[in-house]
Amino acid sequence: MAHVLRETKIIVWDECTTAHKKGIETLNRILQDIRGSNRLMGGFTVLLAGDFRQTLPVVPQGTGSDEIKAGLKSSILWPHIKVISLKVNMRISLQNDLSAKVFSNY
Repeated sequence: MAHVLRETKIIVWDECTTAHKKGIETLNRILQDIRGSNRLMGGFTVLLAGDFRQTLPVVPQGTGSDEIKAGLKSSILWPHIKVISLKVNMRISLQNDLSAKVFSNY
């Protein structure tokens, strides 16, 4: 598996906003170890995709505060992450879906 990761060009983690920060921090340490590099994610390109307005990480028997602390924004990696936001709703732009536009505006 390490050989496969060494040859990988990009890693995409969808719905990363629902993952516990320790999972992403662990991925960082594993990739650094595989590459022998102290760079963020071992120098790999990692695309973390998700929507912070959706579900937070689940912390069994945890409080709301525990869930916030478990999120990616509370990670030591967060200051090093470049955030790129999508501005154009492609479903509306390409399909002229009026019901999608009404829902999007809502």
